[in-house]
Amino acid sequence: MRVAIDDAGRLVIPKRLRDELGVQAAAELDIHAVDGHLELSVPDPQTEVQVRDGFPVFATRDGREEALTGDATRAAIERIRR
Repeated sequence: MRVAIDDAGRLVIPKRLRDELGVQAAAELDIHAVDGHLELSVPDPQTEVQVRDGFPVFATRDGREEALTGDATRAAIERIRR
């Protein structure tokens, strides 16, 4: 699959790939030059265990919180299995 880089150095990741990787708008990606090509990866969220209402929960260190849906859980399991 080919994509174009605009004059500002931006490229568009096709929706099919974003959906496959679970990448949403305004997401941050890691990028590296590896053996003459670019490698993009979805970083693991930096999480910590916090106690809320007497129960341990996972929370992101940057303060963002998202509901963990069944679909998100299944997608994460499928990414790990590949």
